[in-house]
Amino acid sequence: MAEMTRRERLMAATSRQRADKLPFFHYWRHSQVGWAERECRNRGMGMNWDRPPYVARLHDVKVIEERALVGGETVFRRTYQTPVGSVYEDEKREPGVGLWHANRSWTDITPWQTTRLIKGPEDYPVVKFIVEHTEYVADYFPIEQAMDWLGDEGVVMDSLPHSPMQMLMIDWIGGNGGKFYFHHADYPDLVDDLYQALVKSRLPLHEIAARSPAPITLCGDNLDGFLVTPKLFEKYFIPVYEQQAQALHRHGKLMAVHMDGRLAVLKDLIARTPVDIIEAFHPMPTGNMPLSEALAAWKDKALWLGFPGGIYELGPRVTKEYAIGLLKEMGSAERLAVTMSTENLVSNENLLALTSVLEKAALPLTPDKIEHIERTVL
Repeated sequence: MAEMTRRERLMAATSRQRADKLPFFHYWRHSQVGWAERECRNRGMGMNWDRPPYVARLHDVKVIEERALVGGETVFRRTYQTPVGSVYEDEKREPGVGLWHANRSWTDITPWQTTRLIKGPEDYPVVKFIVEHTEYVADYFPIEQAMDWLGDEGVVMDSLPHSPMQMLMIDWIGGNGGKFYFHHADYPDLVDDLYQALVKSRLPLHEIAARSPAPITLCGDNLDGFLVTPKLFEKYFIPVYEQQAQALHRHGKLMAVHMDGRLAVLKDLIARTPVDIIEAFHPMPTGNMPLSEALAAWKDKALWLGFPGGIYELGPRVTKEYAIGLLKEMGSAERLAVTMSTENLVSNENLLALTSVLEKAALPLTPDKIEHIERTVL
């Protein structure tokens, strides 16, 4: 078999075909640019890029952003004024936001909301108005540009926002102090009504992503079974995944969902979904499922493993040892890929250490091959 390009390797593994080597890649949003990154790419590391295939236009909604002093700290207050009222959110930003990439600070931290849009029941009608007056318009230039720049070095994906219920849980209501769960219990009709409005509003977005030139659409949830119960997942998540998949699969697109948390309690329900790629699956100790269990549970899905950031904290040797342990759990290692990080920056030393293991993982993996890798890197 001729050596595959990084893009071919990842797409083959993701499409459940035979790749020549175990694909491994970094996300541009977390990657440093320099000598170590260049060396790792020369040794087989791919580079993936996710970009939105759309722009969102608000109608009859005025947005004002200004600095505000709250509790002695400077925040950026974004106010949405509508004919039915106003809502605002406060956002804290570390130095570097807007100067670095992917809206991240110098230390790779995204802005975080200190005050959410929805604070009480009176805010739901306003946010619903915003949802119903949001228009999604296709804009494929960011995708086309990234594909032209990247070439065969990796894969460019459509990036979609959190699914409707996670928009409420994470972005608009928030989970601090159990706030979302109190709202869901105290105002179930308001929560469900806003959820349904958002589901309806997002339908055109699925079709926009389906028609973009990118081969994969990354649906941006942050799934964790300690936050999303099986009951919530079955009622609010599976139907949306089915809607997304119907549009994407009709146009030959693969569907990935960011599932980077503790998934054991959702294992059987995830198996029922039409999701093609479990993106950012974190094996133990970050997650609560061994890799072997995940492979057995999701036989028709590709897994892109997020290398646990906590392992990097223990240094390059432990990084190598953990990576070899992962290889031993992979079986033949088909329908698998390894992401250098899905959440944080990786030091030069750890990037090189992980590459030294993964670059040698020719497929199909066998115990003899893994033993040889272990002897040569440790």
